[in-house]
Amino acid sequence: MIEKIKNLLIRYREVILYLIFGGLTTVVDWGLSFLLYHFWGEAIKANVLLIHGANVIAWAAAVLFAFITNRIWVFESQKKGFLPVLGELGSFAGGRVMTLLLQEAMFVIFFDILGINEFIVKIVAAVLVIILNYVISKLIVFRKKKEQ
Repeated sequence: MIEKIKNLLIRYREVILYLIFGGLTTVVDWGLSFLLYHFWGEAIKANVLLIHGANVIAWAAAVLFAFITNRIWVFESQKKGFLPVLGELGSFAGGRVMTLLLQEAMFVIFFDILGINEFIVKIVAAVLVIILNYVISKLIVFRKKKEQ
């Protein structure tokens, strides 16, 4: 039984780590958002742009956290040097921007236009975004070169 569990963990290691670090990425995003909301407090009520600023800062920090953890532990990228790593970061961030835009488009269509409950839209969008982010990371950003 323990051997079966061990084999499953080995077989699905990448997906398990992706989900763990994805959860931690959410903690970074939400945690920093709430800290900034608290820090800016009353100023947010006077200037609604601050809440968007807080969300953008938290999102950027979460993307950077996700890039580092995905690069090192999930996909174990072997690229070395400033430019190759910068290329990975650009591809990673670009993919995340695309899925963010997809999520926002889903809200416009399903919440704003069709009136579907925002929590249902959020859950469906989150599942789709998680899957797409994994596929983008695996097949584009951190793809492994075929061994010769």
